[in-house]
Amino acid sequence: MNQDYDFAASLMRILSEKYPTKESIYEKLIYLQSRLYLPKGTEHFMSDLHGEYDLFLHIINNCSGVIREKVDYIFGDLLGEDELAEFCTLIYYPKEKITQIKSQGRATPAWYRINLARLVKLSKFMSYKYPSFKMRDLIPNHYETVILELLNTHPTADAAQKIYYEKLLSSIVAINSSEDFIHALTIFIKRLAIHRLHLVGDFFDRGDRPDAILNLLMNYPGEVDIQWGNHDVLWMGAALGSEVCIAAVVRNSLHYNNTDVLERGYGISLRPLTLFASNLYPNENPLRAAELASLMIMFKLEGQLIRRNPDFKMDSRLLLDKINFDDGTISIGGQSYKLNSEFPTIDRADPCALTDAEQEIISGLKSNFTESATFQAHVDYLYKKGGVYTCHNGNLLFHANVPLEEDGSFKKISFDGTTYSGKNYFDYVDKRARRAYYERRQEDLDFMYFLWCGLLSPIAGREFKTFERAFIEDKATWKEPADPYYNLIDDENICDKIFSEFGLDSKCAHIVNGHVPVRVRKGETPIKAGGKALVIDGGFSTPYHEKTGISGYTLVSNSRGLRLLRHQKIADVKLALAENKDIESTAETVEILSRRMTIGDTDHGQGIRQEIIGLNKLLEAYQSGSIQPKN
Repeated sequence: MNQDYDFAASLMRILSEKYPTKESIYEKLIYLQSRLYLPKGTEHFMSDLHGEYDLFLHIINNCSGVIREKVDYIFGDLLGEDELAEFCTLIYYPKEKITQIKSQGRATPAWYRINLARLVKLSKFMSYKYPSFKMRDLIPNHYETVILELLNTHPTADAAQKIYYEKLLSSIVAINSSEDFIHALTIFIKRLAIHRLHLVGDFFDRGDRPDAILNLLMNYPGEVDIQWGNHDVLWMGAALGSEVCIAAVVRNSLHYNNTDVLERGYGISLRPLTLFASNLYPNENPLRAAELASLMIMFKLEGQLIRRNPDFKMDSRLLLDKINFDDGTISIGGQSYKLNSEFPTIDRADPCALTDAEQEIISGLKSNFTESATFQAHVDYLYKKGGVYTCHNGNLLFHANVPLEEDGSFKKISFDGTTYSGKNYFDYVDKRARRAYYERRQEDLDFMYFLWCGLLSPIAGREFKTFERAFIEDKATWKEPADPYYNLIDDENICDKIFSEFGLDSKCAHIVNGHVPVRVRKGETPIKAGGKALVIDGGFSTPYHEKTGISGYTLVSNSRGLRLLRHQKIADVKLALAENKDIESTAETVEILSRRMTIGDTDHGQGIRQEIIGLNKLLEAYQSGSIQPKN
């Protein structure tokens, strides 16, 4: 009891250093109490970006369509469709649009004044849910004073205010700073539109610019959290030095024909592999030859990994020793299948052993991966901002699945003699992935590969059939067993059980995950279990557009409820500028709240309440004389 009292007293003394007077507490308490009643900020959820930088950039710039909605609301009765579209394009791409306007001879002082006034009006409307100090943080540096003055001026209130407001605008134009202020205002507007960005996994593979996406996020001024996808943990494992992860990353990059991210983005040379592969497979084109060579290195290293990690339960993927080299077949599940390739580097006596040349290739690649400063910075960022799962504002976010049995019970999974399930398993996985980052033990590096492709992995949740898809024509062998979660997630009782496991209120919680593309074209819906679960992988990646029928989803959570935006058509930057084209999106309401959600209803609101309790205790101490305030 005395220890508790001493600890509390110590906290009071520390707090008194920050708030040394009763007046400083009065000011802070008034501010905190009032802030609880502001509307909560808008959250955007996206998943499975898979390197599609251009699409991601446009969605960040148009804030998933929120900007156009606000512009229509304010100016819809005042401007024509062409004017509305051009104004939105100015917000999305201010520098490029102004350059275009200047080339057309339309960049007159009147044009600048009109658009500055429109941007100020839009900023005022969108800033109502932010306290004044927060707005200062959102405005680009060096523009705060003038922009805040514009926002706090009321030209319709009286003549003096109108003259002052117009003089501010005309002064900006007169000193040729219009372009800078337009750019600053558009940045401010976009920061107002998205309070927090949730990215539910899979930055890498398929698309060619995951590095550009991560560069953008590392400089993004808003709040960001990340839930690792299986493609992410594969690249993370490669950055940490896992040879099997490196082989898989290289193979994927070759398979999806996006080697630029390795060679130009991260400075990782594939030339030694390409030369080695061309000699090994002289009848194949260089890209296919390199893919085959990297596949064989991957399968050999994977076999070694499976043998030293029986807890992974991946023995079904030990296939190299099942090959009959005499007739070019393989035996799987008691059935023989014809293979469509030769395997010149396999030692029949030890199929998983690397040749000296293969070991030299993978060792060289390992040096490249672990020494790439840009790549290491990106992985550091993924560890800093990411994790296996996030509980935020009553929602549970993870990339793939919660491992379940067919009856809906949590699957029990054992490692090193200890059994895990549900949230306990998620926490264990997160801990081991972080231990791999800090300690680089072989068993933890192996674990990163397991997370990429293990059936028991909560980040993958299915058994990959990479060998079968690469070397067997019979597509019956390609089917990948998946965790029962994917079939059970449409059951409200299962969702409630998961909410309870993670300590969430089933009456208002939602599961948000990606990983499995929703085939809208075939009638599938991302809204599961009556809206309790949302699978928001709509196929951002170009190869998936034909499969899904759309170009991705954004889930938007604001103070009024939840909406799901379905992006129908991509507008690239050139088209956006030339024709003021935007992404065509349709919105579907998932949930409408009976009352507006405030900051007091959020996780941040809970923190504010705790701070209020501490300040009230300090105020009582000042008032009782147990702690003396400073004069």
